[in-house]
Amino acid sequence: MIRVLVVEDDPVAADAHKLYVQRVAGFEVSGVAHTGAEAMRFVEQHPIDLLLLDLYLPDAHGLQICRALRAANHSIDVIAVTSARDLQMVKAAVSAGVVQYLLKPFTFATLRDKLERYALFRDTVTGEAAGQEEVDRALATLRGTDGIGLPKGMSADTLDSVIAALRETPDGLSAVGAASAVGISRVTARRYLEHLADTGTAVRRPQYGQVGRPELFYKLAAN
Repeated sequence: MIRVLVVEDDPVAADAHKLYVQRVAGFEVSGVAHTGAEAMRFVEQHPIDLLLLDLYLPDAHGLQICRALRAANHSIDVIAVTSARDLQMVKAAVSAGVVQYLLKPFTFATLRDKLERYALFRDTVTGEAAGQEEVDRALATLRGTDGIGLPKGMSADTLDSVIAALRETPDGLSAVGAASAVGISRVTARRYLEHLADTGTAVRRPQYGQVGRPELFYKLAAN
């Protein structure tokens, strides 16, 4: 499970963000903090993987919290949550180590997409990259850059849907199961599943039945 600390000074918004995160498979809310000081105390006392961090807190700017975390050698990732649309702020957030930038107001679907991309990024960045293409693909997954590293004719949206179906089925899916879950043909589903397996995002394994050739099942690669 990816452990999340929600940092938001508005109690209503904090409760909403907590509920949103809890609805996404693979994530759990370890706590809620309403100030920068509370957030820093919490991470000193509890293991946290990810901060869902409001940038405008009553006692500190969120980017100050990011820099304080780095100075204290905390390897915690940050998704910034803010209404600030100033691109200079976005630039500053990237420089401070923010991995995703989420504008208020946002829907559950938008937050879920950011969290699922982040989770996939964590799944991808293990071991040693085979080359530049694998590094580019990992960063594209995190940033949500469509089309980078995809074979001709493949859609980033469809790929995301196949990945989401695999994430919701830890035991794995066949091409038939993925096709049914996503609403595409079996041939198309197999193409996407094979792409995920070839790039190391998923693993394939045969499942033997009573008669005939074994059926291939695919599941997301372990962290």
